[in-house]
Amino acid sequence: MQETPFCLRVGHLLPYSMSDYNTTHFTNPSTFILLGIPLGIPGLEAAHVWISIPFCTMYVIAVLGNFTILFIVKVEPSLHGPMYYFLCILAVTDLVLSTSTLPKMLSIFWFNSREIDFSACLTQMYFILISSVLESGILVAMALDRYVAICHPLRHSTTLTNTLVAKIGLAVLLRGIIVILPFPILARLWPYCRTNIIPQPYCAHIAVVSLACADTRVSSYYGLSVLLFVMGLDGIFIAVSYTQILRVIFSLPTKDTRVKTLGTCGSHLFVILAFYIPSLIMSLMHRFAQNVPLHFHVLIANVYLLSPPVLNPIIYGVRTKQIRDRLLRLFTHKGA
Repeated sequence: MQETPFCLRVGHLLPYSMSDYNTTHFTNPSTFILLGIPLGIPGLEAAHVWISIPFCTMYVIAVLGNFTILFIVKVEPSLHGPMYYFLCILAVTDLVLSTSTLPKMLSIFWFNSREIDFSACLTQMYFILISSVLESGILVAMALDRYVAICHPLRHSTTLTNTLVAKIGLAVLLRGIIVILPFPILARLWPYCRTNIIPQPYCAHIAVVSLACADTRVSSYYGLSVLLFVMGLDGIFIAVSYTQILRVIFSLPTKDTRVKTLGTCGSHLFVILAFYIPSLIMSLMHRFAQNVPLHFHVLIANVYLLSPPVLNPIIYGVRTKQIRDRLLRLFTHKGA
C-alpha cells in the first residue's frame, strides 16, 4: 500500500485551500509555497509579527557575533593561529547559513512573502546542507588542532603551519561542495505533483523531496550515506581525538593544570554538542519516529538550523579568554 504523501498528511495545517494546489500535476513547479507557521502550530498566523521578534533577534546576534569574531581575530596578533583561523572559517560558514535562510523567514513573517522560486529553493537547500557538512569538517579540524596542542605541544607550531591550515580549509570546502552537489541535482530530477507547499519556513531537503511523486529512495539512501560516512566519521574522529586529549589531561600531575588545560577545550566541546545533538535528533526522528507530531519535527529542524550561528560566537566569546579580553579592551577603549 502506497504511503500517503507527506504533503497530504499535513493538509489540515495549511493556510491555503488544498484544492488550489492538488488538482494539477506538474514537473519542476515554478515556485514552492513556504508554510511559515513557526513550529507547525495552526492558528498562529495572526501572531507572525510577534513570533518574528526572536527570529530577528537571533539573526542580529548571529551576524554581529560572527562578524565580531572575524574582526577580533583580524586585529589581535596573538590570535593569529590555527585554532582561530578555523574559528574564522566556522564564523563565515555560520554567516552563510543564517543569511541564506533567516531573511526569507522574516519576509514570510513580516510581508507574507511565502513564494520561493523553484531554483532558489534548491539553492537554499544546497547552502543549508553544505553549511552543515562544512561545520562538521571544521569541528574535526579544530579537534585536530586541540589534539596536537595538548598531546604533542612541542610539535604544534611546526605541524599545524599556516600552509597546512589553508590546505585543510580548502579540503573541507571541496569535500562539502562535492558531497552536497547531488542533493539539488536529484531533487530537480523528481516530478512534483498534488501540492507545492512546504510545511516549514525554509527549503529543508527532506521536506522538498517528500513532495515528489516518484520513488525518491535514491535521495534518501544518499542522504543516509552522507550522514553515516561523512558526518558520522567526523563524529568518530572527534570522539577519538577527545578520548586521547582527556587521557592526557587526566594524567597531568596537578589539579590546577588539569582544569586549565581542560578549559582550553571547553568552548570547542560546547560547540560540538550544540551542533551534533540537534542534528542527531532530527535525523533519527525523520527516519524512525514517523508518529511524532509535525510541529515537533519543525521545532527540532529550526533548532538545528538556528542554534549554531547564534551559539557559536557566544560560546567562544564567553569561554575563550583571549577573545573575551580583546573584546573588553575594545569596549573599554571606546568608552574611554
